[in-house]
Amino acid sequence: MNKIVSKEYFSPQVVKLEVEAPLIARSRKAGHFVIVKVGERGERIPLTIADANREIGTITLVIQAVGNSSKKICALNEGDYITDLVGPLGKATHIEKVGTVVCAGGGVGVAPLLPIVTAFHEAGNRVIVVLAARTKDLVILEDQMRANSDEVIVMTDDGSYGTKGLVTNGVESVIQREKVDLCVTIGPAIMMKFVSALTKKYNVPTVASLNTIMVDGTGMCGACRITVGGKTKFVCVDGPEFDAHQVDFDEMLMRLKAYN
Repeated sequence: MNKIVSKEYFSPQVVKLEVEAPLIARSRKAGHFVIVKVGERGERIPLTIADANREIGTITLVIQAVGNSSKKICALNEGDYITDLVGPLGKATHIEKVGTVVCAGGGVGVAPLLPIVTAFHEAGNRVIVVLAARTKDLVILEDQMRANSDEVIVMTDDGSYGTKGLVTNGVESVIQREKVDLCVTIGPAIMMKFVSALTKKYNVPTVASLNTIMVDGTGMCGACRITVGGKTKFVCVDGPEFDAHQVDFDEMLMRLKAYN
């Protein structure tokens, strides 16, 4: 049982929870995720660790209320408990000084992007963040991104904030004005597919953090399998980050519809 020590709403459907998990907080690195379960018969849900506080022993999770299980988690309040929480899982982000890094995030994918942005910036890179959302009210963690990067570009579908357009418009505007050495993208699968297609055109190495369906998180169930470079990989143990230009996004999008 892991106690929720604070709760904050980013929007009516997006919630930030700070949860007691001292062992995970001490060992977690950028890119790691956890699997959570609410209730003895609850569904197991993978969530990337958005932040961690080693001193007080907490981790930060950002959840969007979409299905029944995510709505249950979002309905929890300060003082409530998450029944089960396992992690850190997956492989950590490979961080090194490469030059200029563009980090593109969409929707709640912005939350797991934050520790990656911070780590690349601390490693001495020039970090440019492109945040994308449908509308102004859905833009999250902008202040935190500005505090840990060199520049933040905000794109909204309706033009209610920042610049009107898609995440790809923001990424391309950076590529066209300066040399980009690496792109990292996290968000809806369809967004990552088009960011990958764009950066491939410009020969910019790109890493995508994938959000496939997961069950056990240890590579045993096979629910998260994808094809990367013609080979089968498991997102939970081989990822969640892969060379975006090698990912079969069409297959991934098809598998994400399994429970529609």
